[in-house]
Amino acid sequence: MPKSTKRKKEKAADFSKAKLKLGKGKQTPSNAVDTSFKARSIALPSQTIVHDVERGIPTTKRKLTLDDLISHLKHYNAGVRRDAIIGLRELFEDHPGVIVSSLSATLSNCARVIGDEDVGVRKTLLSFFGWLLPQIPRHTLVPHASMLLLFTTSAQTHIFPEIRLDATRFLDLFLELFPGFVIEGWVDGHAGHGRRVLEGYLGVLNAGTAYGEGGGPAQATSTASVILSPASKLVVLSSLASFLSRAMSPKDPKWFAVDQEQISAQLRPTPTRYMASAFAYPSAFEAFDAYIQPSMLSSATTSRKWQEEVDDAYVEDFTGKFALAANSLEDSWSLESLSHLEVVVSGDQSDDTGSSSGIRAESAYVSHLARTLHPTLVATFLDCAPSVFISGSSPLEIELQTVLAVFRLSRCLYGEMLLDNNDKTRGSPYDDLSSLLSHMAPYFPFTVHLSPVARRELKTEQTLQDINLIFCQLTSTLMLKTSKETQIAAGLRHPVKDSAYSKQSSRVIETLVQRVGDYTVQLLRGEAPDRPDGQSLGLKPITPATYASLLPTVWALISGPGGDFAEHVTQACVIHGTKASSMSAVKRHTIDFIGRLLFLETAPEYRGFFRPMQHHVLVQRLREWLLHLPKTLWELGSSNPSATETILRVILRLHQRRTQVADSEVLSQIRARLVPYFKISHPTRGEIPGPFAKLPSGSVRTLVIDVAATLCTSGQEDALDGAVLGVVDEQERQYWVSIRRALQSS
Repeated sequence: MPKSTKRKKEKAADFSKAKLKLGKGKQTPSNAVDTSFKARSIALPSQTIVHDVERGIPTTKRKLTLDDLISHLKHYNAGVRRDAIIGLRELFEDHPGVIVSSLSATLSNCARVIGDEDVGVRKTLLSFFGWLLPQIPRHTLVPHASMLLLFTTSAQTHIFPEIRLDATRFLDLFLELFPGFVIEGWVDGHAGHGRRVLEGYLGVLNAGTAYGEGGGPAQATSTASVILSPASKLVVLSSLASFLSRAMSPKDPKWFAVDQEQISAQLRPTPTRYMASAFAYPSAFEAFDAYIQPSMLSSATTSRKWQEEVDDAYVEDFTGKFALAANSLEDSWSLESLSHLEVVVSGDQSDDTGSSSGIRAESAYVSHLARTLHPTLVATFLDCAPSVFISGSSPLEIELQTVLAVFRLSRCLYGEMLLDNNDKTRGSPYDDLSSLLSHMAPYFPFTVHLSPVARRELKTEQTLQDINLIFCQLTSTLMLKTSKETQIAAGLRHPVKDSAYSKQSSRVIETLVQRVGDYTVQLLRGEAPDRPDGQSLGLKPITPATYASLLPTVWALISGPGGDFAEHVTQACVIHGTKASSMSAVKRHTIDFIGRLLFLETAPEYRGFFRPMQHHVLVQRLREWLLHLPKTLWELGSSNPSATETILRVILRLHQRRTQVADSEVLSQIRARLVPYFKISHPTRGEIPGPFAKLPSGSVRTLVIDVAATLCTSGQEDALDGAVLGVVDEQERQYWVSIRRALQSS
């Protein structure tokens, strides 16, 4: 058998020689070894083998300096950027001395990360700012506020909704630290970032940022297609409510430096702005507001010790300013100038022209903003209310806090109308408010439907009380405006052509007045709202914050044309003020408010309906309240100077203004009850100095002597005169004798 062809070829291959071809290189042998290699450079910026680190420079545990961490903030990797922020906190915690010196570089580079696309980086930066910024002095942080707000407002308009939401969280932090710079220019938009911040809020809420021509409907923005989750909407609504509450607060620079929550309870003034609509002019209300304001609570209050001789070096301004009075006979009014007297008087009573025009512009803008946000407020409340107030289970925290945010926003938007004394804001804002209240009214008073054995959390109860108080304040807004329209119709003010209210608003008020009044009286008595299952929650003392929030509602109920119901609410308020403990934090607020009610009948520019002398039972209650003031003064001693000064000013003003409630018999009893305040006659220990001896030297101690001398106007030696002379020092004795002589001769 012949051999195969394959075997022949294999045998021939072992001895064959490869033929070289033209253009082909020499082939490498099969047993050749490849000795070629490649090299690449490696960057080692974070290791000490590349460069020598100067000794004494602060570093982290990973041997990173401040410059290294700042460079890492610009790294393309999100993890590196997040680690850089963590490293900055570690560096500043270990070396706090470098915070201020490196603040400019740190904030300028960290601000660029506010709009970072990685959620972990943004969350880490927010935590870092929350730790770092409160430690920086206010005057050092303020120069960087504009840069931080610039990047934050830019993040509010980012294409990604989660970045816009995190920008809102940064704004919450900035509102706590430098609120004045956040809200600056929120109305006109000429200066500051406030207008851009507000437009960012509206864009996230899909409320639109541009108004139609001629006050038309709002135009949706490019972000209006984004639907927020319940938790995200809560974040935006709460932040917007904080922004508006800061923006609409009294424009006093001191509130930008000191937070109101940090102020002592003894130094918080009693709110009175709701009374402004009952006076003819703002200047008249300001004069009334300063009647009994303690000097330590207001920088505008001036006090000076009485002197028998006139001091030419000091210009007294106790009587006020009269711009229309002539300085001399040569400058007296002529017939030509008197022809323009009406214009001059109206200009003088409207206060500063620029200030009043600014207030009107702000009021108009707030009215426009309220109409824009009205659909959002109604829709959000209707979405959350059934699950909070109707379901038999415990309400979810997100829905409950969302309802509270809606109420806070409504108070900011519609509560500002209480300050509008020019009657320029009419029509739809009040109709919108009445529409909103009509949706809320079926749930009032707001309680949670739980089983009798279910546990009620204290935080939930406090939130529900806040919601009820804000609802009462919103109702009082409509009630006060209705009362004002009634005054105008009665001819007490210049009549207007159109009414500010529709029939719908009037019907809403009529249905709510009785329910709000009952709830107010219930709170003043210390009774919590009854549960839906019929079980009472028992007595609960009222707190100063609750009392201050309730005062606008009380004022709206008693200043309306309804006499009997107003008397019922006023009696409950007076009884609460009498029964409140002298050492309680709410005592001074009760004295301040009830004392102002007594002064209303003596104010010449007062245009309200409240007249205490028309109700005999109420007059008796008020006189009992007056007679308990000396006892309160004795129990306070020197523990609460602001409350002591408020009581003294109430007694002094009542005697000076000769009110009908404080007649001669009541003042005589007050004079007799003030004797133990100076000296006590003990049966075994003899005469003991009263609380007056413990008062520190100052304006309060002088005010006590002034009040006692004013009460002793009969010119005869009585028990109070002897008690004062028995405890004062020599200088105060001379002051007492001189002022008594001056009062007797007057």
